[in-house]
Amino acid sequence: VIKVGIENFPPILFSALRFLFAAVPLVFFLPRPAVSWRIILGIGLVLGVVKFSLLFIGMDVGVSAGLASLLLQSQAFFTVALAAVFYGTRPRPAQITGILIAFAGMAVIATTVDGSFTYLGLALVIAAGLAWAFSNMLTRKAGNVDMLALMVWVSLVPPIPLAIISLATEGLDRDIAALQALTWQGVGAVAYIAYIATIFGFGVWGLMIRKHGVATVAPFSLLVPVFGMSFSALALGESFGPQRLAGAVLVVCGLILTVLGPRLLDRLRASPSPHKAG
Repeated sequence: VIKVGIENFPPILFSALRFLFAAVPLVFFLPRPAVSWRIILGIGLVLGVVKFSLLFIGMDVGVSAGLASLLLQSQAFFTVALAAVFYGTRPRPAQITGILIAFAGMAVIATTVDGSFTYLGLALVIAAGLAWAFSNMLTRKAGNVDMLALMVWVSLVPPIPLAIISLATEGLDRDIAALQALTWQGVGAVAYIAYIATIFGFGVWGLMIRKHGVATVAPFSLLVPVFGMSFSALALGESFGPQRLAGAVLVVCGLILTVLGPRLLDRLRASPSPHKAG
């Protein structure tokens, strides 16, 4: 859907529209969550302005939809590293191994650069993953709050900065031309990304985390690149050569090891051996 959106709008303008409609009109009906304005502004700027600008521009200059959904999951590895820096949470050996495997996969993908896939796009999407990891640190500081309300109030922050950046870099003429040439595809892309992906998606995600716990729910994010690459192939005709597929497999294996590895090892250690059980 992002790929369709940036075919209809300049990427930063598309991002501004996403957050404008994610915030309005719900912000008038949902009370502000019990977090400081510093947290709301911080998440809004890092997640909304930095992360999505880097992602949308990266896709615009040379990363396909399927690869973007995969490379963006570098946030899981950056989150582990940042947690170690800011919170003193030492990464487990399984996580370190998973990170190394995943980055080896990204290196394999980087060797497949061609006319449709650029080093600049690759760097921008991975930088978007780093920005997402920083926003995860800020979200952790927010504590146990209503994620839907938090996302709506956070969405108030990006539209004006993004609109200014769009005017400065994409130009008033290009923005006006895109709005004047509005298509149902463009409207549908904005509506989907604002209401389904942002509001419904984050709302359900937050509800599931509160109901079942982050340890149970978080591993389901491993399905993002699986669905992203599958729908990109089915809907957009994206083709993955053997080298990119091999790199993608390494990244997904690294993700699984990073997210699930420590838990599986703990369970193995906690389970009684056959001799003890006897």
